[in-house]
Amino acid sequence: MTDIQLYTKLADLPIELKKRVSDYIDSLMAREQSADKTGKRKAGLAKGLISVKDNFNDPIEGFEDYI
Repeated sequence: MTDIQLYTKLADLPIELKKRVSDYIDSLMAREQSADKTGKRKAGLAKGLISVKDNFNDPIEGFEDYI
């Protein structure tokens, strides 16, 4: 939907519905702004949850010929 199509629909609405649409747009923008502030990642939240085995770098059996 283009801006012109949206504007045309909005222009045809009665004043009461225009007010509701305006309020809805405001609530969407406020929700988006609050999501931006709280959606930041924090480093180190998974610390200690992942471990690497001691033999991680050892060759895999059956793949020696391909290296």
